[in-house]
Amino acid sequence: MTPPKTRVQKVITFFYYHDLTRAMEFYEQVMGLTLAIDQGWCKIYHIGGAAHVGLVDQARGMQKASAQKPVQLCIRVEDVDAWYDYASVCALDNLSDMFENDALGIRAFVFNDPEGYQIEIQSATREGS
Repeated sequence: MTPPKTRVQKVITFFYYHDLTRAMEFYEQVMGLTLAIDQGWCKIYHIGGAAHVGLVDQARGMQKASAQKPVQLCIRVEDVDAWYDYASVCALDNLSDMFENDALGIRAFVFNDPEGYQIEIQSATREGS
């Protein structure tokens, strides 16, 4: 048996928050994402293409917010240096230095959202990366 051959409409990664309003403000005002679907206690933001991030009030969601965040949201952009300059001005939490990973073919930096989820912004340094 094989999976159905239907077109994927959206890809949504869900993060769980104690303070949904604070998370919404960060993803709208700092990250510049647009609210695509408002389900009340779950807000789904469009990142690009079919990619979305869902912010969930942990009091209502299927999971609970946790101090440990073993997940990272990675966003590939055309100009990582412009994003780094912007992140520096915003003084984002746990902002790393810019780094390159030659094995992966990326130039990137990381920071944390208001409840500690790590976000990586990266650009490819070579074709096919």
